[in-house]
Amino acid sequence: MAQIPIKRTIERIPGGMMIVPLLIGSLVATFLPDTPKFFGSFTNALFTGALPILAVFYVCMGASINIKATPYLLKKGGTLLITKVGIAVLIGIVLGHFLGEQPISSGLFAGISTLAVVAAMNDTNGGLYMALMGQYGRSEDVGAYSVMSLESGPFLTMVTLGIAGLSAFPWPTLVGSILPLALGMLLGNLDRDMRDFLAKAVPVMIPFFALALGASLDLHNVWQAGLLGLGMGVAVVVLTGIPLFFADRLTGGTGVAGVAAATTAGNAAAVPALIAAANPVYAEAAKSATILVAACVVVTAILAPLLTAAVAKRVQQRNPVVIPEPGIEPQKQEALR
Repeated sequence: MAQIPIKRTIERIPGGMMIVPLLIGSLVATFLPDTPKFFGSFTNALFTGALPILAVFYVCMGASINIKATPYLLKKGGTLLITKVGIAVLIGIVLGHFLGEQPISSGLFAGISTLAVVAAMNDTNGGLYMALMGQYGRSEDVGAYSVMSLESGPFLTMVTLGIAGLSAFPWPTLVGSILPLALGMLLGNLDRDMRDFLAKAVPVMIPFFALALGASLDLHNVWQAGLLGLGMGVAVVVLTGIPLFFADRLTGGTGVAGVAAATTAGNAAAVPALIAAANPVYAEAAKSATILVAACVVVTAILAPLLTAAVAKRVQQRNPVVIPEPGIEPQKQEALR
């Protein structure tokens, strides 16, 4: 039987495994809103079960985090983690002062909210970062994401919003938001076989919770997200990329890893819904925030690789690495340059 390259085609789209199911879900919500309820049972659960799927996702994500990271990984990953979250906190404080919990209701920036901006900036696209570091960095730089992956989930966004002076979350909710990740870390570090078993499920979960998230979005209400999403995506790359570049340099890096981390993770699009579920005051902001963050995933997935390649090329020009050729000694090659 002839094969159709569905997976390969989806993966050609930046953040495709998140964006395509999200779009399918939103199309159903917009044009066939009662279809899941009509069929009920497992079909309805598939379109409404984002939170249970995400809970399992974070357990599996936590299992992939190895707490026995080397000092270099802790220094590199920790610095990038603190820098990126720190920028989100500062911007959250500023926006929180002017916007509060609610989104802008009218005008060119309608839909922008503190929640949307903080969620887009708090979480790095791990797959893209590791792929870029595999091409332009060192294996140690790739491993630094084991620390940066602590950004995953709504916990840091909840903390950021609280620091920004917005509606806080009760401590059981804060702890509950990180317990699945912590449970996964415990299982994965106690048993390597459990880590291998659970980590394999991480990419599988993404399209399923994306579909359920999309099913809560009516495209009639988010038509402006294209322009706003483009602007937010550029802002994420610029406002986090510059500090991350210098933070990477301070840890002995070239700045390439910092630029590669200036992205929005695909699963960050799930954070607004999780925040709204934990605190209903953010329910209105979460509606537009989900689609805006999803747009940031695409925009940053396009811009970050281009900038990373440019920075890596500049570094290479300043510090050329001599690649030995057969029959020519490295010292003679250097003399011929």
